[in-house]
Amino acid sequence: MAGIKVINENCGQEIFDQFNEICPFGAFTFENDKMEVTAACKMCKLCLKKGPEGYVELEEDEKEAVDKSKYRGVTVYVDHVEGKIHPVTLELIGKAKELASVIDHPVYALFIGHNIGDKAKELLHYGVDKVFVYDDARLAHFSIEPYTNAFEDFIRKENPSSILVGATNVGRSLAPRVAARFRTGLTADCTILEMKENTDLVQIRPAFGGNIMAQIVTENNRPQFCTVRYKIFSAPERSEEAKGEIVNMKLEEKRFASAIEVLEIIKKEKGFDISEADVIVAVGRGVKSEKDLPMVQEFADAIGAKIACTRPNIENGWFDPRLQIGLSGRTVKPKLIIAVGVSGSVQFAAGMQNSEYIVAINNDKNASIFNIAHCGIVGDLYEVIPELMEEIRNNKNVNETLESEAV
Repeated sequence: MAGIKVINENCGQEIFDQFNEICPFGAFTFENDKMEVTAACKMCKLCLKKGPEGYVELEEDEKEAVDKSKYRGVTVYVDHVEGKIHPVTLELIGKAKELASVIDHPVYALFIGHNIGDKAKELLHYGVDKVFVYDDARLAHFSIEPYTNAFEDFIRKENPSSILVGATNVGRSLAPRVAARFRTGLTADCTILEMKENTDLVQIRPAFGGNIMAQIVTENNRPQFCTVRYKIFSAPERSEEAKGEIVNMKLEEKRFASAIEVLEIIKKEKGFDISEADVIVAVGRGVKSEKDLPMVQEFADAIGAKIACTRPNIENGWFDPRLQIGLSGRTVKPKLIIAVGVSGSVQFAAGMQNSEYIVAINNDKNASIFNIAHCGIVGDLYEVIPELMEEIRNNKNVNETLESEAV
């Protein structure tokens, strides 16, 4: 196991004091005139960077290099409920095609369920080279153990290089379990994916509250796993011609066993998903009071928009948490989003920056939201919104007059 190793134990009290002052975890001890590193070490490596030279070193595990040539294909897990494919699957297929073209690999889809043959054939219209199907009545409903076993079976038989999974409730449950079985890395909620010519998948995601963009590469592990939220990428156009192959897979009988028995499935009433909205009005901290929300709601209704918000308004208790946009909320990609009194933090921007057209209303001309907006209005929202409503009413009256004259 990798760790910090003391290479000069007889260093003396003065040297120990220097290391002890540097280490934020108090991992150094000095007994019987010898310095040691304890299990309190968190591998921050500050002692290597700032400590006196010649006393400690990094002891790394020796690991046999993976033969990347044995792994081929970019695979997309088909996320579905009773055969109804989640649209994130198509978005991931589009990205998989782009990644696979860099390394001349095929695009695979893994479909686990029951009575899914027709749906599997439909995926061939989107450029998938092979759809691997595990179709069995015992897989009709998602169950973590048999689904994980089927996923593992596919990987062991086909050796895919990279695997993309939608960051849905199912995907977030399934992907970590499968990755753990292969002792490989998993990067969650990626916003950018790139492929190196040596088949290493560069997985980019916000980190430290969205303040940095981390680039993660699992250079010596295969397969490479990542999850991606809905609305991050774009789905490919459907082709009239179905190209590719359906491969029916078989799972050993014992691998259907599960410690969980599904007694009954009660369907939850599905509310509106803000991710599906074509037009959104997003409310930020510029709206000073909850009693001012009807003004914004009236504006949203007038333009046929759905209303959403930033995290502070959730914390204020003004909105349903499902209406939050951002890193800790939903990712949206509407045709139009109007950000009302939104500063434009990186956390919020990460959830909406791929929108087709962004309009920002803010009284601070230096607000970050203007960096990603296609159109910006610098002004007090309490003046801008009423003026826009007046314009909408005037246009409505003109249209009604023209219609009556035409009659």
